[in-house]
Amino acid sequence: MRQRVMIALALSGRPSILLADEPTTALDMTVQMQIILLLRQLQRDLGMLVVFVTHDVGASVETADRLAVMYAGRFVETGPTERVIRSPRHLYTEGSLGSTVGSTRLPKRWVWIL
Repeated sequence: MRQRVMIALALSGRPSILLADEPTTALDMTVQMQIILLLRQLQRDLGMLVVFVTHDVGASVETADRLAVMYAGRFVETGPTERVIRSPRHLYTEGSLGSTVGSTRLPKRWVWIL
């Protein structure tokens, strides 16, 4: 419920960009999916960009158009999600992707930062 309240507060000013920093942390999978679906719908309805900061590699691969991977406080790899997951160029990206079960479904208009 707290995540939904914080999302509502963040959206009350009708931003063109929403920075969502770990909004699904510590949620069970069902509620996590509800939050992600809610953000997707709001993104479409309001026409805004969602920058989703997370450590959840699986969720980022499932939802992002583009990925930006950080290691030691620096971006080490950025690009279209499909390119990053199919041919990672940094060892940290490769290790992160190897630590989860992935998919190739790539919905639009999301940027995730791992």
